[in-house]
Amino acid sequence: MKVLVIVAHPNMEESVVNRAWIEEANKHEAITVHELYKEYPDEQINVEAEQKLCEQHDRIVLQFPLYWYSSPSLLKKWQDTVLTHGWAYGTNGNNLHNKDLILAISTGSSEDKYRAGGLNQYSMSELLKPFQATSNFIGTTFLPAYIFHGVFQADKHTVQKSAEEYVQYIVAERQV
Repeated sequence: MKVLVIVAHPNMEESVVNRAWIEEANKHEAITVHELYKEYPDEQINVEAEQKLCEQHDRIVLQFPLYWYSSPSLLKKWQDTVLTHGWAYGTNGNNLHNKDLILAISTGSSEDKYRAGGLNQYSMSELLKPFQATSNFIGTTFLPAYIFHGVFQADKHTVQKSAEEYVQYIVAERQV
């Protein structure tokens, strides 16, 4: 299985968790790491190249820090420009059908902040529904997200362990 990790982190130099995940993913031949902010500093996305890259992989992972209960803006722009009618949905828009989609997300707050009655009032499952709806619309199989909570409190050992677990998770075969 070939895995494409599309990373959207606007400040990778200062990232702890996302950078560790990328470093670990880069050790595996089956994983292609594609950093949007590095590839498109001017935010001018090459739609044809992005679509081709997606077509060449069996599983797509969208990796990002949670920003305002969603993804950083370049990932949203990527979705808006790459997931086109006739390619990702609509008449003949079946190029992503039967591929897996996984979200890999880091949050600053601890897990208990993401639930009813918690600081953020909503669970991660609720906050990620738009991504799941998009997955359904484009014909991908939406797999459970890999989420790292509490970036600001994490020690180096915990971050490294999460990177190893993350890579194992995104390359694991799924039983249907």
